[in-house]
Amino acid sequence: MNRVFFDNAATTPLAPEVSSAMLEAMTHLYGNPSSIHAEGRSARAAIEQARKKVAQYIGASIGEIFFTSGGTESNNTALKCAVRDLGVQRIISSPIEHHCVLHSLDTLAQHHGVAIEYLPINSKGEISLSDLQNLLEQDGRKTLVSLMHANNEIGTMIDLEAVSALCQSFGALFHTDTVQTMGYYPFDLSKLNISFLSGSAHKLHGPKGVGFLYINSRNLIKPFMDGGSQERNMRGGTENLYGIIGLARAMELAYDQLDHTASYIRHLRDNLKVKLEATFEGIAFNGNPENGHYKLLSVNFPPSERSELLLLNLDINGVSVSGGSACSSGAEAGSHVIAAIGGLEEYKTIRFSLSHYNTLKEIDYLLEKLEEILPERVKK
Repeated sequence: MNRVFFDNAATTPLAPEVSSAMLEAMTHLYGNPSSIHAEGRSARAAIEQARKKVAQYIGASIGEIFFTSGGTESNNTALKCAVRDLGVQRIISSPIEHHCVLHSLDTLAQHHGVAIEYLPINSKGEISLSDLQNLLEQDGRKTLVSLMHANNEIGTMIDLEAVSALCQSFGALFHTDTVQTMGYYPFDLSKLNISFLSGSAHKLHGPKGVGFLYINSRNLIKPFMDGGSQERNMRGGTENLYGIIGLARAMELAYDQLDHTASYIRHLRDNLKVKLEATFEGIAFNGNPENGHYKLLSVNFPPSERSELLLLNLDINGVSVSGGSACSSGAEAGSHVIAAIGGLEEYKTIRFSLSHYNTLKEIDYLLEKLEEILPERVKK
């Protein structure tokens, strides 16, 4: 069997249809979108058509979609510009956000005097709406709430509708990182009180290096990156034309096939969970698999001599997985998410994340290799 890729929360293979759309654009759309000649106008038209598609699939207006280099830039822009331009003095978040959010919050606290408050989470990584309400009631300063839709390591999700309604009732801004859920769940921003929303193409079988930021039209911020009048004066720099076209095509594929794809991936994930439970002693699952993101399963393997090198041994056997966030997996410093939910340090955490390109045969292959690597944990 060829290599098996179960690390789709880190990134996803480029869909062939996306690759074709990008190659077509690379061949024929070589003008600078800011140029007024025919080649420039063609490039500009392609970008605006892509913007229209993205807006359509999430219930936004085209004037609220701004293309970026990805989720990290989108999150940085939302948080830092909300402080600089909208008068935000306090941000409420959680300790298990992506590092691009947590590190931005550290910067805002240290250099801009912003008060940062973190919601408590339970052992599944869930927040309490009553805790959020209590924090919103306690302080009258201009507040922004920043919570990711689905955690990238354990899959725990928030109730977007409930959180947005609570923020609206207290006049708070609401930013959500939907990098893991965009293309996997439906969105209708016309019905939600969301101020900022971040998305990234490479998590939904699009290209790396491109994403978008939804900015609600009520929130007037200035550019995070200066240098030109691109993106309606919101982001300087020549647009990533081919990436933007790839993003829009990936969104189109994801949402046109959403129900079928979601059902298939959920079936794969549930099959993996049942087989792991039936095969191995002492394993446990992080987050809330029943109500978490259906493409992700975070598994704790009990300590043993072999489990410590489980990640490496799976790689040697042709199976790609991760121990947590791809942005920090190169260092053995441990996961801030697992630490925050009270995970046991001696257990080895493996994140399996699936896509519609995976198969049941690949899951059986994974189980076969796991039994070879961890024979002492196989149920007798």
